[in-house]
Amino acid sequence: MWSSEWLILLVGLPFLGSLLTALLPSHSRSAANWLAGAMALACFGIAISAYSAVTDGMVVRHQVEWVPHLGLSLTLRLDGFAWMFSMLITGIGALVILYARYYMSPKDPVVRFYALLLAFMGAMQGLVVSGNIILLAVFWELTSIFSFLLIGYWHHNQAARDGARMALTITGAGGLCLLAGMVLLGQIVGSYDLDVVLQSGDLIRASDLYLPTLLLILAGALTKSAQFPFHFWLPNAMAAPTPVSAYLHSATMVKAGVFLLTRFWPVLSGTDAWFFIVGFAGLSTLLIGAYFAIFQHDLKGLLAYSTISHLGLVTTLLSLGSPLAAVAAIFHMVNHATFKASLFMAAGIIDHEAGTRDMRRLSGLFSFLPITATLAMVASAAMAGVPLLNGFLSKEMFFAETLEQHRASVLDTLTPYVATIAAAFAVTYSIRLIHTVFFGPRASDLPKVPHEPPRWMRLPIELLVLACLVVGTIPGLSIGSYLDTAVVSVLGDATPVYSLSIWHGFNLPLAMSIVALLGGIVLYMALKSYLDRCEEGPPIFRRLKGQRIFERILVAVSWRWARVAERFLGTRRLQPQLRLIVVAAILAGVWAMWGARHLAPQLTISGVDPVLAMMWLVGGGCAVAAAYQAKFHRLAALIFLGVAGLVTCITFVWLSAPDLGVTQLLVEIVTTVLILLGLRWLPKRDDQIERHGFWVRLRRGRDFFIAVIAGAGMALLAYYMMMTPLPPSVGDYYLQHAYSEGGGTNVVNVILVDFRGFDTLGEIVVLAVVALTVFALLRRFRPAEDNSELPYQQREQNEYDSIQRDREVGETLKDYLLVPSVIMRWMFAAITLLAAYLFLRGHDLPGGGFAAGVAMAIGFLLQYLAGGTRWVEERLRIRPVQWIGFGLLAATATGLGSLTVGYPFLTSYFQYTEIPFIGGVPTASALFFDLGVFSLVVGATVLMLVAIAHQSLRAPKARPDRAVAERTAVEQGES
Repeated sequence: MWSSEWLILLVGLPFLGSLLTALLPSHSRSAANWLAGAMALACFGIAISAYSAVTDGMVVRHQVEWVPHLGLSLTLRLDGFAWMFSMLITGIGALVILYARYYMSPKDPVVRFYALLLAFMGAMQGLVVSGNIILLAVFWELTSIFSFLLIGYWHHNQAARDGARMALTITGAGGLCLLAGMVLLGQIVGSYDLDVVLQSGDLIRASDLYLPTLLLILAGALTKSAQFPFHFWLPNAMAAPTPVSAYLHSATMVKAGVFLLTRFWPVLSGTDAWFFIVGFAGLSTLLIGAYFAIFQHDLKGLLAYSTISHLGLVTTLLSLGSPLAAVAAIFHMVNHATFKASLFMAAGIIDHEAGTRDMRRLSGLFSFLPITATLAMVASAAMAGVPLLNGFLSKEMFFAETLEQHRASVLDTLTPYVATIAAAFAVTYSIRLIHTVFFGPRASDLPKVPHEPPRWMRLPIELLVLACLVVGTIPGLSIGSYLDTAVVSVLGDATPVYSLSIWHGFNLPLAMSIVALLGGIVLYMALKSYLDRCEEGPPIFRRLKGQRIFERILVAVSWRWARVAERFLGTRRLQPQLRLIVVAAILAGVWAMWGARHLAPQLTISGVDPVLAMMWLVGGGCAVAAAYQAKFHRLAALIFLGVAGLVTCITFVWLSAPDLGVTQLLVEIVTTVLILLGLRWLPKRDDQIERHGFWVRLRRGRDFFIAVIAGAGMALLAYYMMMTPLPPSVGDYYLQHAYSEGGGTNVVNVILVDFRGFDTLGEIVVLAVVALTVFALLRRFRPAEDNSELPYQQREQNEYDSIQRDREVGETLKDYLLVPSVIMRWMFAAITLLAAYLFLRGHDLPGGGFAAGVAMAIGFLLQYLAGGTRWVEERLRIRPVQWIGFGLLAATATGLGSLTVGYPFLTSYFQYTEIPFIGGVPTASALFFDLGVFSLVVGATVLMLVAIAHQSLRAPKARPDRAVAERTAVEQGES
């Protein structure tokens, strides 16, 4: 019996393989290929073994509760339709990986390529087996992100960057619409479970929210599958490597949209809105894609537009609302995957061997590449719908369905005519590909002399073309039962009787095929001479290209409108931005408190401890002094600010919050030193009072008033929360269950690493991103004096003198700090022990991973202060990025560990462990999560410290030579 736990491997193995591949050295080309291939084949084997579990409409489910009361769960669901797509994703994925081994250049960073390809495979796998519609939307957006990275893989290429940006913009926006549609769909049904949704078709179609839900879901599906009017992004994605194009067009990215339409066909179709919206988009795409494919000169461009057209064919079939049309749509998805993947690989071989994809330069390649040419011709014939090939069978089913009456409308009447014209166009561009590239005189001006590729590079094409032939000649024996498994899982009891016979006699669909074949041949002969010199069709179509419209909208939004918004709202100063945020918070707080003013208790002042009041007066005075001294002496302001922070620490301890007190004290130490190191980089104060006295005082008075209002509001809010009688709160629950369910008596720490561990995981991810951003911004930052008007030699001399003064000051301070520096070095061991102590006691007493991490960071901080960056890095070999990476992995692995034993993500386990001579010691799995927090905090803090310290201790350049300086100045046109 196939176990549902295998579904986790089906989705998780590609992501695991992506991670392992990314960790390989950059030169490990062969190892990356073998690892990626092994992961793809393992997933393909798992998918094959699942067939017996999904026949006859059976469904395999594996569910892990996430937020049950909101209907959110990690639900994986495999039925016949999802199984069919899993076979395509993993099978063609394995072939693409084999092909890429020979296609990718030795100069390409192939480790990154395979890591991204496997991650993309995992995202597609997650999409097709998602059993929760919100989870489906999450994987949907992951496919957009990874496809963006794959399309822009050659990021040095402007076309790749533009194509990746366009793809992400269009599909990402559609994904947001899809998420909103899924939320509405869940509200209509009352559940986000896919099985419940698929059983609620009548309820969904009768709902008042049906039309907005349909529009939002269609926005996601049509953008992903490049349907009109969103079709233009797909041809621009051709700047990706050919293995990526083959994978995107055959089994993954663009098939996600039609997969979604098919998945929700039972509950969304059957209405006029579905028929007209989906039908118009499908027919338009079918015709436009086929038309533009005729005029393309780039091989991959022709194949890209043909993909758009074939996806339009599938969309048109799904719009008809007929069960037989749905069968034809599912069948054509499989057929298109086989011949389109083989054609893209063949185009890649031609480009790889001949050095170009321009069909105006390619000619007579059959004599150079006879085997590859034969394979490409068979696949092109399948694309054109030639009999005895798989494309012919699904095209015949398409023609038969277009002849049926579905809605009494002009669109329904036009459908068979548009289908025949588009089929003729398909024959035309297929013949053009075959005749132009492989026949005619032998090309003599190619960048390279073409020859057959390595045997293993051609093997994936041979297997796919063999599938086209086998399915085209014996469809019932080859694919009949597998297609029926997929169809039944979608249509259920509505599955119609259908036949995959090759011959149905002389009928109208066959006549339409003959007309399309003959019409395509005649059209190619009529256009042959024109196609060699044309651009991309008549000028009117070029002006109406969606890409042109998209670029104009992008320019308007990102340039013109953004410039206007920046002019009125933007600023490079921090204070105005903070002012807007604080004012918005004040207004939100006033609005909320005004509506609940009847709940506010009477403000009374009683029982004030005089010592605490005196301490607060000192803290408040220091805060005011810090604000006042900031315009005169920043070091003094920092000292006053530190005293105010120390008062806050004492207040936490006074009010029985030692955890907060310890954490606040440690953070105060680190931030004070970091700010102290950064003081020298702040711009000089410009005393504007002498020049604009009245207006400056008015502005500062305004800021003072805003600060007082915000502070008073926070104080009142805290007072009301503490004084208002409330029913049993969440805090009471934590107090009662911290030890029984979390295994710790330190309630604060148990909340952080157990009850709300997912929040903590998100927070440390944010901390890691902030640290990396700070490091990236500061590692090459060195503010220059405003000396742009000075000659080149004088600017160089000023910079040299400035750095030299910094070194002299450093040497002087080193002499004065000789004894303290020795003490600070000795303190490293003591601080390390303190950090270990805080870490190990955190689950039961004040401490924990965060506090221990900050304490450990202080130990490194003292070493930098005592010996400088060079001394520390030569002896301690600190690698903060590795600390951050280990922290994220440890925290995430702790959560995944609970999933492996059937519990929700980050569920904690605890028990008492007997240690010799010590006795029972409480241990919990949350300790490993806390270890991840500790490691990440150390790495993030030290990384920011390194960024600032390197700026302060940069070695000076050699003094510029006068002759060189003068010569350079002359070259730059300076005197």
